[in-house]
Amino acid sequence: MDSAIEKLKKKAIDKKGINAADAKKLYEIGTVKPFLLMAHANEIREHFKGKMINLCSIINAKSGVCPENCRFCAQSAHYHTDAPIYPLIATGEIVEQARMAREAGVHLFSIVTSGTRISDNKEWQVIYGAVEGINNLGIRSCASLGMLDEGMATGLAKAGLFRYHHNLETARSFFDNICTTHDYEEDIHTLRIAKHAGLSVCSGGIMGLGENMMHRIELAITLKEAGVDSVPINILNPIVGTPLQNAPALTPTEILLTVAIFRFILPDKDIRLCGGKEKNLRQLLPLSIIAGCNSLMTGNYLTTLGRDTIQDIEMIRDMGLEVLEPVRRES
Repeated sequence: MDSAIEKLKKKAIDKKGINAADAKKLYEIGTVKPFLLMAHANEIREHFKGKMINLCSIINAKSGVCPENCRFCAQSAHYHTDAPIYPLIATGEIVEQARMAREAGVHLFSIVTSGTRISDNKEWQVIYGAVEGINNLGIRSCASLGMLDEGMATGLAKAGLFRYHHNLETARSFFDNICTTHDYEEDIHTLRIAKHAGLSVCSGGIMGLGENMMHRIELAITLKEAGVDSVPINILNPIVGTPLQNAPALTPTEILLTVAIFRFILPDKDIRLCGGKEKNLRQLLPLSIIAGCNSLMTGNYLTTLGRDTIQDIEMIRDMGLEVLEPVRRES
């Protein structure tokens, strides 16, 4: 088994990734020797990323009444949940939250809004102003605003946005089980538009929606083909009131194997562990880095609580690794 993983590790490093058939073999090995697979994934991470771990944080800048029917989402207007509902908050408040994140040690801060897309010009002006304010703090700006057209993407690039985030959520072959209010290709199109505008692109999905490992591998291959730069891996935190409120939890080992396989498929990309990591990995959270992730979302999420950044930084340093720090600004 060790020699088989060694060959696939070399292929991942030399060819910048493995294919779906290779990934299936890895999973079969990982179900028998999960820690062996994680150790090799860790070596791939260190080859491309060294000992540096970067942190990102988000703000739920516009919440609720989303017309999409994603079966996991607390903010969908199709379901009755306790998620907050409010319009786009002011530029100053977004920038202040970014300042607090920067002071905590966060390297990248993202503006996240509910809904299919931003269509109001006044909202765009708020977002442009927030992007400028975030950049002036010395941290990188990111936005997750739904679908884009070319004009929107160009406007964000001119405003100075570093990265655009838009999750595919799951594999194309499983997508209709999760959302029926838009087509998968619309999401792919938004990634292409963002890349064409010169933006760094972040896209991943949620694990534990009822998909299997083959679906996760399919998603990873799609992300590789799309040429994304950052891959967020979320783990479902079932929300009461949504169709997936009773979805069974993934085991920590299954989550860690998923991270490791993503690292083999996407060896030189930022693999970012995000929502649900604390609840689902529990005491095994540090092993997510050994399994191959080089980035963490820290602080709270859109509608659920996360983990204090101090704890994440302590964990990283206790592992003998370093935190990528934001640019220091003169006071």
